[in-house]
Formats: sequence, C-alpha cells, structure tokens
Amino acid sequence: MMKWSSALTLVIGFGIDLIVGDPHGFPHPVIWIGKLTDSLGHGLREALPKTAFAEKLAGAVLWFSVILASTLIPAFLLWLCHNISPWLCLIVESIMCWQILATKSLRDESMKVYHELENGDINGSRHAVSMIVGRDTAELDSAGITRATVETVAENTSDGIVAPLIFLAIGGAPLGFFYKAVNTMDSMLGYVEPPYKNIGLVPAKADDAVNFIPARISALLMLAAGWLLRLNVKNGWKIFCRDRFNHDSPNSAQTESVCAGLLGLQLAGDVRYHGVLHKKQHIGDALREIEHEDIPRACCLSYVTALLTLLLVCVVKLLFIL
Repeated sequence: MMKWSSALTLVIGFGIDLIVGDPHGFPHPVIWIGKLTDSLGHGLREALPKTAFAEKLAGAVLWFSVILASTLIPAFLLWLCHNISPWLCLIVESIMCWQILATKSLRDESMKVYHELENGDINGSRHAVSMIVGRDTAELDSAGITRATVETVAENTSDGIVAPLIFLAIGGAPLGFFYKAVNTMDSMLGYVEPPYKNIGLVPAKADDAVNFIPARISALLMLAAGWLLRLNVKNGWKIFCRDRFNHDSPNSAQTESVCAGLLGLQLAGDVRYHGVLHKKQHIGDALREIEHEDIPRACCLSYVTALLTLLLVCVVKLLFIL
C-alpha cells in the first residue's frame, strides 16, 4: 500500500485544498518563507556596499539560502515522521501538499473582486484586486479591475496549481516547497524598479527557468479544459500561437494567451507598478467587451485545468510505480 503513498498524498492534499483552501489566520509556510526572505534580504543589504554588483551578489546569496532552508526543513521533518511511522509521514506530507497548492484560494480571492464589482463598489473591488495583483490599482475602472483579475487567475493557474502539482509529483513536498520558495522570492523581489532591480535579478531569472516547462504544460492543459467546457478552442490555440510571448516574462503569457483566446477577450496592455507606467503588448483579440462574468468563467477554467493536471500527474506516477 505504501508504494502508492506519493500519488495518494497528492490526491489527499488536493482534496483538502479544494475543501479548506487557505484559512485566514492559519499558519502558512509561505508566510515563513516570505519572512525569511525579508529578514535575510534586509541583513544582506546592510552588510554589503550599495553597488549594483554587491546587490546582485546579495540576491544570489539570498536565493540560495532561502531555497536550502525551504527544501531541507520539510525533507528533514518527513524523514523524522517516516522513522516513526510511514502512515504519519503520509499524513504530514498530505498536509504539506495542501499548503503548497492554491486552487481554492485563487478562486476565493478572485470571486471577492467579482462580488464587489457586482455590488457596484468600485473602491472595494480595487482593494480586493490589490490583494492578488502586483500592479497599482487605485485608478483602475471596472473593466480594468475585471481584466486584472482574469489575468491573475490565468497566470496563477500555472504558478499556484499546475507547476506545484508537477514539482510535488516529481519530488514530493520538499521539491514542492522548493518551487514555492522560488515563486515567493520572485513575487517579493522580481521587479525592474529600484530597490529591487539588482537584488531581484537572480530570483526573477530563477523563476523564469523553473517555470519554463510547467507554464507550457499549463497552457496545453488549459486548452484541454477549454474543450471540455465547450469554449472557443480554435481561437484559444490561435491566440496561444500568436501571443504567448507578448510579455516581459517568457512564461506569464502562456496561459494568459490561452485564456484570452478561449474567452474571446483582449488582456494585458499598459499597467503601472509602484507609480511607473510600463508599456505592455496586448494579448488576445477583443471579440467582445470584457464583463464581470468573465471572472467566474476564468475560475471555472482554472478548476478544470487543475483537475486535469492532477489526473495527468497521478497517472504518470502510477505508471512508474507499476
């Protein structure tokens, strides 16, 4: 029975995530990864000269330090649990898998934006979307808020669900936490403006490398999900082929382009980060105007993509076991 445990932990963790999500106030390892990144980053900035090279070096040291801690600590805990009982190890790793995934929380946070928009509360919807995007939101109108939400659902379907499932399937919870640490550091430091430009270089490039293959798998699985949902798969494939590189990141537009094509929307375009306007290419064609209902549509697409990913990785794992 225990030889099936690696696939079983994925299924259990995924199930807990769908039911429980990310309860507010519940201790979460990603918060600890963020605090470690923040404290080490502050210490390195204070210790090293304020030069571009020193800041890049600090970013590299910070990245390796956080990665080691985030990977080795869960590996050690699972080793201890396994020495006590393989069943205890299964339970603990299932909980770790749950905390690595973000299927329900992505939907819940996105639907908060939707409900605020439906209630006509523009300030409330701006606040809600600011919780899930990195861009400035104070001047966004209803369409801009909806577009930002759909974009983050599409992108985070890869970053928060598909990629973690792939890493969990390959190396269990330790490799899953490796991925979460890479992703968290990019979210915190991967900006092109000061003071992040130099110290965030290694975290940003590492995130690009780690997500290169998962982002493309995510896009193909999202197309399959679109077919199951009877969306415009022909247009999804067309926009994917045409616009999947219309982003500063080599990965972000992979799923955004599929989502835009499936829903018949135009996403992306110019945005502001920390008060600075960034000129960005559009993704997709505006076959129709974006509307509030596109948020639950994107969430539904995300959920089906997640289920297809779980099925795929479990089948692959079981084939290797057999």
